[in-house]
Amino acid sequence: MSRKSAWAVVKNAFVWCISLVVVAPLVLIVINSLKDASQASSMGMDLPKALHFDNFSTVIEKGKLYNSLWNSVLYAGASTILCVVLAAMAAYVYSRRRSKWNKFSYMFILLGLAMPLNYFTLMKTMQMLHLVNSQLGIIILYAAVQIPFSVFILYGFVGGVPKELDEAGTIDGCGPNRLFFSIIFPLLKPSIVTVFILAFLNSWNEFTMPLYFLNSASQWPMTLSVYNFFGQFQMSWNLVSADIVLTSLPVVVLYLIGQRFIIDGMTAGSVKG
Repeated sequence: MSRKSAWAVVKNAFVWCISLVVVAPLVLIVINSLKDASQASSMGMDLPKALHFDNFSTVIEKGKLYNSLWNSVLYAGASTILCVVLAAMAAYVYSRRRSKWNKFSYMFILLGLAMPLNYFTLMKTMQMLHLVNSQLGIIILYAAVQIPFSVFILYGFVGGVPKELDEAGTIDGCGPNRLFFSIIFPLLKPSIVTVFILAFLNSWNEFTMPLYFLNSASQWPMTLSVYNFFGQFQMSWNLVSADIVLTSLPVVVLYLIGQRFIIDGMTAGSVKG
């Protein structure tokens, strides 16, 4: 075996070990979500003696997941769409018009990647705007937190779109809005899908903001419902595992669908190139 082949084997083995470390907790949760309470109490990797799919119906009923699922979809979906549209528009302007003010504004937005959130001042601001315990307030907060990273990602992709397309669109009579949404935005499909997935994942998994800014249990997303459910059924690990599976499933499905869109978009781009 050559040195190059041996190094490839070592790298593959390392990647497989990392993958097992990441996948093992997911497999553990899925397996225990199908056990009864007594078998799941040890949280082991042994297979269930019988498949208890009724754990999921019990969790949905007792955890009132229908309402929290809708809240999570609303918060994550609306905030992600708002974030993607605003970030794409901002990235386009910053990439095309590189004035001193735009450079300063771009760097100011990127400070959001490094600056920690000050919840004291944020709470005061939310109270002044009457957005505490408000679904609109949570959507705006989620979007605002995700915008700096989204602008950073999309800025580089917009720079790869030829400026000649802007000139051709303007000659054909496109206004600024039509030029962006009809010509530029569709060309950013792989990056848009990537940003959408990352923003949706972060918003779906957010725990601290709804804990601080939502006082009503009827407005809680699934992350808070899981926390509350764990407090009530912490001895029933089968139900807790089923709750975690149901909470994670929509994100996994979205990730798989998004990956397909990214691959199709990159393949189409390479074919056109």
